[in-house]
Amino acid sequence: MRKTAALSVLLCCTLLCGCKKEPAEARTDSPGSTSAGFESESSRSDGPARDSTPHVLVPSADGSDVDGSDTVTIDTSNTDQGYIMVQYTGDNPKVKLQITTPGEDTYTYLLSQEKIYETFPLSGGDGSYYFAVLENVEGDMYSVAFEQETDVRITDEFLPFLYPNQYVSFSPDSQAVEEGRKLTEGAHTDLEAVAQIYHFVTDTIVYDTEKASSVSYGYLPDVDETLRTGKGICFDYASLTAAMLRSQRIPTRLEVGYAGEAYHAWISCYVEEVGWIDNLIEFDGSSWSLMDPTFAASTSRQALKQFIGDGSNYTVKYYY
Repeated sequence: MRKTAALSVLLCCTLLCGCKKEPAEARTDSPGSTSAGFESESSRSDGPARDSTPHVLVPSADGSDVDGSDTVTIDTSNTDQGYIMVQYTGDNPKVKLQITTPGEDTYTYLLSQEKIYETFPLSGGDGSYYFAVLENVEGDMYSVAFEQETDVRITDEFLPFLYPNQYVSFSPDSQAVEEGRKLTEGAHTDLEAVAQIYHFVTDTIVYDTEKASSVSYGYLPDVDETLRTGKGICFDYASLTAAMLRSQRIPTRLEVGYAGEAYHAWISCYVEEVGWIDNLIEFDGSSWSLMDPTFAASTSRQALKQFIGDGSNYTVKYYY
């Protein structure tokens, strides 16, 4: 039986606007110290190193199962892999995609105006999905341009959280993928690989307060730009970390919900040794400790624990 542990990697951000950061206490851990997120003794192992060769799953619109209209194409050829691809070729400047899961959760995305296929995860697992493409009429009013229902059976429950998608966008040529490879070279376990990537993000990426105050609805992160500039809002933190972990074959969910009354994004990842790492519960009391890259970069460990508490004030609404 697999041992289930819980620990969340909180990367605070809002998808609609930048999150507000409270004044931080001075950090007592030195840069690069493992005590902010991991105990170094427990995250390392003896024996051969794991294979750090990137493994990027590339989504494709195969065309074997397609439906749509004159302006909308929904390719469901690879629903068994945990995703669909959607292309809008019309002229309406404001177009949305809604995906309603078997559990009746509705995910809303903005579609690109570049007339390209975009990838969207089937985060609700197996069952019947409803897809609707909506065109703007005026103001906040939209009409349905196309809709369909599709029955989905995913071959592996982790696939939606290994493939790239609109929110976690990367390719085999992405610099973030290469950086993930370099960071995890020599790591013996997935846990150690997570630790290496986590500390890189917390020690390297700077929170961009100017961007946070001006980001608009529909903003999508660019993982390579975040890596190149070394700064971003918390949505950028989450997307970059998820991209590097997914390219290392570590299933990672970008999660959106509420921390108290604040709308935030964070990630949780799955490693075989412990199961899903989420809900902010420490593992074994020593192997894992609380992780929050945004705050860990600038606060003391005690302040971080006080901020997170027991995790009961965190509510997940969406998985990407």
